[in-house]
Amino acid sequence: MRRPIIGGNWKMHTDRSSAQLLARGVADAACDGCDVVVFPPFPWISDVAGVLEGENVAVGAQDLWHEADGAFTGEVSASMLLDAGASWVLVGHSERRHVIGEGDDLVADKAAAAQAAGLNVVLCVGETLEQREAGSTLDVVLGQVSAGTEGLTPDRLVIAYEPVWAIGTSRRAEPADAQEVHAAIRETVSGQHDADSASALRIQYGGSMTGSNAAAILSCPDVDGGLVGGASLDVNEFAAIINAASEQTRAPRVNS
Repeated sequence: MRRPIIGGNWKMHTDRSSAQLLARGVADAACDGCDVVVFPPFPWISDVAGVLEGENVAVGAQDLWHEADGAFTGEVSASMLLDAGASWVLVGHSERRHVIGEGDDLVADKAAAAQAAGLNVVLCVGETLEQREAGSTLDVVLGQVSAGTEGLTPDRLVIAYEPVWAIGTSRRAEPADAQEVHAAIRETVSGQHDADSASALRIQYGGSMTGSNAAAILSCPDVDGGLVGGASLDVNEFAAIINAASEQTRAPRVNS
C-alpha cells in the first residue's frame, strides 16, 4: 500500500512567530501513519526547519527558479532551498499557472532542476471551471502531467491534482470525481514510465480538503493524500486530515 502524504501549503500567510507556532502544532499532530510536509513562505523556511528538526514533519518550498544562480531578481534556486532546510518543493501550483502565468515548459524546467539538485517534487496539475465545463478536464490535466513528468524520477515525485474550480470556493469535487482523474493520471504515468513506477506513485488531492471531507476522499483507491491550503493554517483541522490519512493505512480503500 502506498504511504499517504499530506502537505500543508501556507501560501502567503503567517509571520515568523505564527509560522513557528504552527510548525510546533503540526509536529505535535504528526503520526507514524502518513508523511507530512509543510510549505511555509520563503522567509520562514529556516525558522520552520529549525522547529521541525528531528520531528516527523518535512519542510518544503512553494516554488523555485530553474537556474542554479544568476541575475534573476526575486527568485530562489534549488540549492538555496536545500541550504535553508527544505527537502520538498511545489511546482506548477494553480496560482503559479493561472495568476502568475507559468506554462507547462517552465513548470517542467523547474521540476527537472529541483530533482537534479536533490529536492523532492510535488507537481501540481488541474483544470479551471471553464475547462471542466467544456469537458476538457482529462485533456488539460493529462497534458500537464505528460509535460511535467518528462525525464523526472518517479520515486522522488508526488503529483497533486488540484481542480482549480474547487480551491477556496463553495464548490466541492465528489470523491468519484477525484478518483476518476487520479486513476487517469496513474495510467498516463504508466505509459510514460512503467507500470511499477505508476503503481508506486503517490497522487494527492488538492481541492479544498477539510477535516470533514478528508476521509471520504482519501478512501478512493488512487488518492494517496492531500495538498491542503486554508485548512493547513488551523492545527486542529490539519490534524483531523492527518488522522484521516493515517487511518487509510489500517483500512482497505473502496471504489467511490
